[in-house]
Amino acid sequence: MLKKESFDYVTRVSASPLDVNARQWDRLLCAQAQPSPFMAHAYLAALHTSGSAVPATGWTPRFMTLWLGEELVAACPLYLKAHSYGEYVFDWAWANAYAQHGLAYYPKALVAVPFTPVPGTRLMAKNEAARDALVQALIAWCRAEKLSSLHLLFSAAEDLAACERAGLMRRDTVQFHWTNATPVSGNPGAAARTFGSFDHFLASLNQEKRKKIRQERRKVSEAGVSFRWARGRDISAADWDFFYRCYERTYLEHGNAPYLSRAFFECMARDMPENWLLFVGERAGQPMASSLIALHDPSTLGSGQNHSKDSLETADFTLHTATSPDSVAYGRYWGALERVDCLHFEACYYQPLQWCIEHGIGRFEGGAQGEHKMARALLPVKASSAHWLAHPAFADAVQRFLEREGQGIGDYLEHLDARSPLRKPDDA
Repeated sequence: MLKKESFDYVTRVSASPLDVNARQWDRLLCAQAQPSPFMAHAYLAALHTSGSAVPATGWTPRFMTLWLGEELVAACPLYLKAHSYGEYVFDWAWANAYAQHGLAYYPKALVAVPFTPVPGTRLMAKNEAARDALVQALIAWCRAEKLSSLHLLFSAAEDLAACERAGLMRRDTVQFHWTNATPVSGNPGAAARTFGSFDHFLASLNQEKRKKIRQERRKVSEAGVSFRWARGRDISAADWDFFYRCYERTYLEHGNAPYLSRAFFECMARDMPENWLLFVGERAGQPMASSLIALHDPSTLGSGQNHSKDSLETADFTLHTATSPDSVAYGRYWGALERVDCLHFEACYYQPLQWCIEHGIGRFEGGAQGEHKMARALLPVKASSAHWLAHPAFADAVQRFLEREGQGIGDYLEHLDARSPLRKPDDA
């Protein structure tokens, strides 16, 4: 139930992330239960200044902040959307239903990180009361703007709880994540331990999956492809240029322009370098493939160290040399200039997983969709969003749809669990 508080919050809506103080934004983010570098001010600002998430591409910023005097107590990245591209929670059918009844679904309101299906904090808040007030402010703003709907994507548990208290509808999807931990044999309740090597990790899988992974890695090696990696400021300008060639080609091969501009990655190299790890595949001494991984270590948040050009205006969201068991790697982008069998699996899964094991990273998130990831030991997890529709009849119809879909998601997870790649006690 939504609690009533008497705080006199002031709500501000900004047409650019640059209008929000970076230091205050990042300090609030540091205090959240599930922060990520994708919610850092520098990341969101780069999406804007690079022309990647701007009105011309269908992303109109309307960042919302709540204030008590001079204190920022709640905030979220809010966008007006003219389409549903780059979201990874699919509502095209809802938009079509609106159109069939002569109603406008777009523009809609979206609380999300553009092009980034990574679960985590979306409603930054000082406390529960401020988070509840932020949700209420979002709904009130949508009503005032006469928008069809509000959507909060890939939200953290505390965000979803606030949305539930406000009457929003929950929607679950499935992602695939890898954990750097193996249960103690014969004692499922015992404390897990991290893998000591890639072979140690393979030993946790059933025989079929171990054999398949070894075969796939051997195919890449026998094709003459080897990999090197670079992290942070060790990623050269030439490496960034080559990566973008690969990234752009992946999109163009599917008939689409890339979501992110080269200027965006220039911002990342300048302002958030230590949050990036690049793998480059080479054959005959020439680069021919690459994959870019994002990094996050909660133990470094708020340390005051950073690499931005204005260190007084940003908090720290970098991953330094030391890592913690709670650190996370995120599979983000890849591409290749040559076709080699199983190259995608090596660049996007096996190389990153091996690096995570060697550097003590606790979790690797493989991104949206992709049941094929399960064969590479990325296991299914729920990723959830919250939705509000202004039209009562459509809201009722969507609620019934989500109830059926939710049951289907539950059945799907049970089906996946029965197909677990993990080794059972009686496996050879």
